[in-house]
Amino acid sequence: MAATIYFLCALVALICTGLLLKAYERQGYRLLLWSALCFGGLTLNNMLLVLDKIFLPQTDLSVWRLLIALMSLNVLLFGLIWDAN
Repeated sequence: MAATIYFLCALVALICTGLLLKAYERQGYRLLLWSALCFGGLTLNNMLLVLDKIFLPQTDLSVWRLLIALMSLNVLLFGLIWDAN
């Protein structure tokens, strides 16, 4: 059951990334690009979660997952501050 939820979370984050990139191509708002980059990092975070919990349970990837999540959210925060005008 947990594996299904992990896969679905990764899939939803990937779909969000794709939709945000498509919207950025059409409309050109930079905030959409920052959001897409953030969700791309969160997709990578969720993929590492699947690796960590399902395929490599003996390996602890939690530090890497947290670092990627932190960097992803920092990208979004930077975009929000940069495009505040």
